[in-house]
Amino acid sequence: MTNPDGNGFGLSTDELRAAVRAVLRDVLPAAVLDTARTASSATEGEEVALGTDADLDGFVRRLAALCADPKRRAALQQGRHGFRLAAAAEPSSAAGEVVRVDRGAVTERTVSRAAAQGARLVLGKGAVLTPLARDKARSLGVALERES
Repeated sequence: MTNPDGNGFGLSTDELRAAVRAVLRDVLPAAVLDTARTASSATEGEEVALGTDADLDGFVRRLAALCADPKRRAALQQGRHGFRLAAAAEPSSAAGEVVRVDRGAVTERTVSRAAAQGARLVLGKGAVLTPLARDKARSLGVALERES
């Protein structure tokens, strides 16, 4: 089932964003939301581009990975680590960027580099994906493609 925006959910992009905002308001303590609204430019933060469902999924996975670390979770809860929307959010899938590994071990560092570029990771026949790299790709929302 698709909607006018073409996504496979029953909601438009704006409706989906509004639903995510409502859930965050319900789940996060008011103090965290107030701190995030009034955070100064000195606040540590990440720029986030949310142009597609894949971008949103990647952001949620990144947030979950940050929450796994107690220090980062505390920084998020106290408003010391924030997020800001990219000025001109271009869908990462439209860019079509690719990090290609033809042979050797694909490590967490390679996956992190692909995530930072908003690229998908293409593995050649001679490339071996480590278990930690696979987990990192899942948590950061990096698409993996293996050539046959």
